[in-house]
Amino acid sequence: MIEKRLRSSFALAAEAVKQRSEEINKLNVFPVPDGDTGTNMALTLATVVKELEQLPGSADIQAIAKAITHGSLMGARGNSGVITSQILRGLSEGVAEAGLPLGTPQIAAAFRRAVKVAFQAVRKPVEGTILTVLRDVSKCADAAEKRKLEVPETLDSLVAEAYNSVARTPDLLPVLKENGVVDSGAFGFAVFLEAFFDAIQGRTSTASAADAAMARANANARVAIELNDDWEGSEYRYCTEFLFRADAPIDEDGTRAFLSTQGDCELLVGNHPDYKIHVHTDTPNNVLAHMLELGQIYNVFIHNMDMEAKERTEKIAQDKMEEPRKPLGVIAVAAGSGTAEILRSLGVDVVVEGGQTMNPSTADILEAAQAAHAESVIVLPNNGNIVMAAQSAAAAANFPIGVVLTRSVLQGFSAMFSYDPEGTLEQNIEAMSCAITAVHDGEITTAVRDSQAADGTPIHAGDVIGIADDSIIVVGSDVSQVALEVAKRMQKEVEGDTLTLLAGCDFSDEELENLVEQIEDNIDIEVDPHRGEQPLYPVIFSIE
Repeated sequence: MIEKRLRSSFALAAEAVKQRSEEINKLNVFPVPDGDTGTNMALTLATVVKELEQLPGSADIQAIAKAITHGSLMGARGNSGVITSQILRGLSEGVAEAGLPLGTPQIAAAFRRAVKVAFQAVRKPVEGTILTVLRDVSKCADAAEKRKLEVPETLDSLVAEAYNSVARTPDLLPVLKENGVVDSGAFGFAVFLEAFFDAIQGRTSTASAADAAMARANANARVAIELNDDWEGSEYRYCTEFLFRADAPIDEDGTRAFLSTQGDCELLVGNHPDYKIHVHTDTPNNVLAHMLELGQIYNVFIHNMDMEAKERTEKIAQDKMEEPRKPLGVIAVAAGSGTAEILRSLGVDVVVEGGQTMNPSTADILEAAQAAHAESVIVLPNNGNIVMAAQSAAAAANFPIGVVLTRSVLQGFSAMFSYDPEGTLEQNIEAMSCAITAVHDGEITTAVRDSQAADGTPIHAGDVIGIADDSIIVVGSDVSQVALEVAKRMQKEVEGDTLTLLAGCDFSDEELENLVEQIEDNIDIEVDPHRGEQPLYPVIFSIE
């Protein structure tokens, strides 16, 4: 039942904003640090959730829309919360008017309604804010309607556009570019949309479509917090907001005009008899006294923005002191808990889960590179199928990323032995690339279909196959025997000093010990065994 899905999805989306509220808070540089954007949005959404929870299970779409509109108005906190409430009001009204079922035309109509309502609420709309993202998403919905997209495609395209629009906000608003951040309210809105649309489709946000995930990664890459004491925007001290109930119909335009004489960022939203009022002023007492002559006020919040700005600046400074961005970081792709642990012990900052049959996307790699918290990053793809995604991530990033063309995790090990955290990105790329040329790989796995080896030997599904430097050279029925034969042939060709071996999750400790003994008895080479716990490949090894 779509009504129940809408209610549960809203709750999940509200929780997603709450979980990321501190991240959103730290972006808040415009128009003023009036409280915390992420916290205000989360509190606004939480009030809606409470209102939805009070509805009977049989509530129809009209009742749900009314609850969202009323709950967001009553719970709106700060500029961001009030504007969010108007966006939700517009969307709710649009959906209620369209009725069910909802298709792309109805979704597009709802967003057009949201644009109209939200822009009417703000006397001086500013480009590069949540309103810009809303308008861009609405245009995207209109385009989806013209292309007659199905709902899942439409929703994914809206999420992608939301994050792309967020990433563009610094180009529209100088104060954002000066401080190296995206707009906080816009980012929070994109987080909400993604979580809501994914929940509607019954999936987690990490499962978003490729374009949406890539757009999210690009936006996240611009979420960089900078210390800033030179706040721009409002020249007033007190963020004043309260609920107002009119005893008789009021002159809304006249009330807005009065609020504009008391300060800036003034908002009067709602409908008779219930309104939400927000204004930045040095004289909140005058505002309250004036409104008391027209009706009743309640739920009054007055925030000293100067004090909040100081507290926020001190907190960001403390955070930066505790966790400075280091000059160089490394991320690596790997499958298996043991392999990941070894990579971390060698100095890798972030390990992305992936490998054969589970290649991470460009967006996954880009997000991991951002998580490395470094000015520049080295990527070790550790698989030939992941190299292009790594290179795409490097091209898409707004900070330096270098890719060492490792085609196996054991090449990744060798590269890390040559890693110098004190060196430059270029120096390390050169040294690590040179190091992996001496590594020769062997892999043991099971054939999944009929084929033939490099020498023409027939291969049947279920056979154990031994691969050396991307060529199948041994076919058999026993993992250890095939591994031994591959190692013999490789050593005969390369005459290495060390054989590094990783046991997969299906290769027991006893089997590993026996294989090591066989190799040492038959080959003059030092064996360095480890538990890699990788799937599908019971044994992988390298000789160098």
